[in-house]
Amino acid sequence: MSWRIGTPAGGRGLVWGESSVPGFRVHITGSTIVGAGYAAATWAIGDMPPMTCALAGGLCAVSGMLPDLDSGPGIPLKESMAFAAAVVPLLMIHRFQQMGLPTEAIILIGAALYLAIRFGMTWLLQNHSVHRGMFHSLPAALIAGQIAFLAFGAEEPLRRYFIASAVVLGFLTHLVLDEIWAVRMGLFGPKVKKSFGTALKFYGSEAWSNLLTYVLVVVLGALAAGDASWNERAQVMRQQMEQATRTYQTFPGPSPYRR
Repeated sequence: MSWRIGTPAGGRGLVWGESSVPGFRVHITGSTIVGAGYAAATWAIGDMPPMTCALAGGLCAVSGMLPDLDSGPGIPLKESMAFAAAVVPLLMIHRFQQMGLPTEAIILIGAALYLAIRFGMTWLLQNHSVHRGMFHSLPAALIAGQIAFLAFGAEEPLRRYFIASAVVLGFLTHLVLDEIWAVRMGLFGPKVKKSFGTALKFYGSEAWSNLLTYVLVVVLGALAAGDASWNERAQVMRQQMEQATRTYQTFPGPSPYRR
């Protein structure tokens, strides 16, 4: 099934003027600047650990390439899949530990995830996606954030929301740049290309692609909501146990002397 929306033959954007769409360097530069600003601002005014801020900034930068995974063989697909194959298993290590898995199982699952993303997902995207389809949409940005939320395990819920938001922000940066590049200044004012509106959209021209996208949004949203609820309850229980332990330790023990 292809996630498509009307494009010229070959799946490339319409060429009008010098450049029809922002290139790889523009996208990665834009999302990197946004990610650095997001991380720095949160570290300066928030109560987020520096390493978490650095991770969020890096994920925001890389997420700026995600919408172009449907552009066929090229730098965005190659670099993004290689990065995702390496980082996703690392993000999930804490979740595996929460499940009580032994070290050997974690290593094997991590290797399986690497192979599935690096080769399986790459093959699917190369053969079953079309440029400027539902990968370039607002629901797709939400899906990327939901996947990041589910993959990243942390004791504090706020850190998970922070990381997921960074991925969504990087994704949206790409879409906004695509829309900006679809408007060019001409001799008699701004001119809008036919590609305008194909990035920041809620639905495409293919019904099955729209249905699949929104099914994923609902399913992943339900999983994320359930996981967040469970994580918050577990955090409350941990805090209660720690408080009970501290209270017990403050009580004086029985006297070694008896009357």
